[in-house]
Amino acid sequence: MKHPHATPATPTARTDDTTTPSEADDNTTVTNAARDSNATSAADADTTTEPPNPSHTPLRSLHAHLNTHLPGAARAWLDQALAEAAAHPGAHGPISVWELRIAEAGRRCGDEYADAARVLILHTAGADAAALSRVYRQGTAAERRAVLLALPHLVPGPDALPLIEDALRTNDTRLLAAAVGPYAARHLDPHNWRHAVLKCLFTGVPVDNVAALERRARADAELARMLGDYAAERTAAGRPVPEDLHRVLALTDSAPAPHGSDTPHGKES
Repeated sequence: MKHPHATPATPTARTDDTTTPSEADDNTTVTNAARDSNATSAADADTTTEPPNPSHTPLRSLHAHLNTHLPGAARAWLDQALAEAAAHPGAHGPISVWELRIAEAGRRCGDEYADAARVLILHTAGADAAALSRVYRQGTAAERRAVLLALPHLVPGPDALPLIEDALRTNDTRLLAAAVGPYAARHLDPHNWRHAVLKCLFTGVPVDNVAALERRARADAELARMLGDYAAERTAAGRPVPEDLHRVLALTDSAPAPHGSDTPHGKES
């Protein structure tokens, strides 16, 4: 995707100071770290080599991992990108400076760390549901995936569900894996969540990517019926039944959750 040249504008103060539980401890840290590359203490240093999943990882830990593993030039670029996002948050004109940095992240940080870098930039820029939707609709597959991974940190309610639903209609397995993360677990209604699980089975996306799978599949008789029908269709066609199907089916036999447990938004349709 080609982006027009952006001219930084005078920053506009955010009027929405709502934070999600997952970002409550992270807002100040990430913004300050953007202004000071030394903000992450040695105690926060991450010695693991495998990139963490940005949708499941606290932003402070995500930033610490990048500080530890990015080469010097990439780390300096990320610090500058975060500083720009903090100085010019929100939307400005056709495209904001931080949106250009989202597009550059793969080239600057490498594919291995681009998701995490983009999530940090989106968070520092204070991207709301409208801005996230714009980046998703105009972005590459990699940029769309980063938006999906950022949703648990940025959107407290179900406003971004259309992005999840769009990703679930694709056959891009990396988009699907990002779409069934914590945001979907929190907000997808039971009917669409069940179909998301089946879509993972259809496309070979490991169900390990489905956030809160055990909780949401527990004692779900309708999901069990759908899984049984799919297994019967595969068997009748002489095709193997995915191992993950048996795993999810076993979860549906578990005892129901205690009354009053967390219930996702929406209702069965």
